[in-house]
Amino acid sequence: MYSEFYNLTGKPFQLTPDPNFYFDSSTHHKAMAYLSYGISQGEGFIIITGEIGSGKTTLVGRLLQSLDPSEFVTAKIVTSQLDADNILKMVAAAFGIDITVTDKAIMITEIEKFLRSNNRQGKTTLLLIDEAQNLTTQALEELRMLSNFQEGNKALLQSFLVGQPEFRDKWAFDPALEQLRQRVIATHHLSPMTAEETKEYIEHRLTLVNWKGNPAFSEDGHAEIYKYSGGVPRKLNTLCTRILLFGAIEELEVITGEVVKEVLEDMEEDNYAAAPSARARQNGTPAVNGAQGATGAANSNDETVVAVNVSEEALEEAKEAGLTASAELIKLRKRVVRLEKNQKIHDKTIKGTIDIVEDLLNA
Repeated sequence: MYSEFYNLTGKPFQLTPDPNFYFDSSTHHKAMAYLSYGISQGEGFIIITGEIGSGKTTLVGRLLQSLDPSEFVTAKIVTSQLDADNILKMVAAAFGIDITVTDKAIMITEIEKFLRSNNRQGKTTLLLIDEAQNLTTQALEELRMLSNFQEGNKALLQSFLVGQPEFRDKWAFDPALEQLRQRVIATHHLSPMTAEETKEYIEHRLTLVNWKGNPAFSEDGHAEIYKYSGGVPRKLNTLCTRILLFGAIEELEVITGEVVKEVLEDMEEDNYAAAPSARARQNGTPAVNGAQGATGAANSNDETVVAVNVSEEALEEAKEAGLTASAELIKLRKRVVRLEKNQKIHDKTIKGTIDIVEDLLNA
């Protein structure tokens, strides 16, 4: 919806990692340098860690995108809790190795044959493990064992391990992983972006979807965005999507600090209003609507309208938080007005689509 209003050619802040939107901040640039260094060395483990939403998956996707498929054979695994045998199965499946047996010795033999075949063809084999913090110590040891395969003095497999901060502690301090530690040739922890980089990140992503300066972001607008996000890409994407949606609903050309604060207030209200229903689901009991009934809420992303039930329980909790029922109802009325504006924009978009289809049919 906001894409049409601001004449954008796509969604600049989608949550799904997209290497085409990669932004080379100082911390991501350093991480990419370590990954590139690792490739040039052709052996060992490269470890990249970072907080949730710090851009690890996008970084890995960018690396894979940049490699020449005629020179590299790559596979990526996103792990859950895998034991030693299952990690071998996942490695084989990721590389397209057809293994129908469950015997561990046969699986290792087939993987070794695959690696040696790639080497004879002059290709480097890379394995990238995302969410590596989910791997057991035994699974990490199996990966370390695979790194032992060599042809002369050349390793046949190189592995990149990408995970959350707890993985940094695991590989660094687990006594059982001493041999893996000796094979780590580089490591980097992704840090949040600076305030200036956050501004550049926003403009970079907007530019990729044909942004022409509408909406503009004021300096205090950027400051409020950074204050909330702390320079974490996923938090930036979530907030900026809501800002653009709000801007389209309100027909804004400039995003100021006050606008960002209002959007953040809306996000807090959404989380607050949804909390009773979430707790009811956890307790296995349905949320009960009181005399106030149900009220529609402004949509939380570009395409989805979320229904939020406002019950007596919610009003009671609002009172406990220092809010009166009347103040809560004022906020709800305000949200209904925004929903109505939102619906008008949807209707306008649908009408425009119908007009285009009719023109094509009549052509």
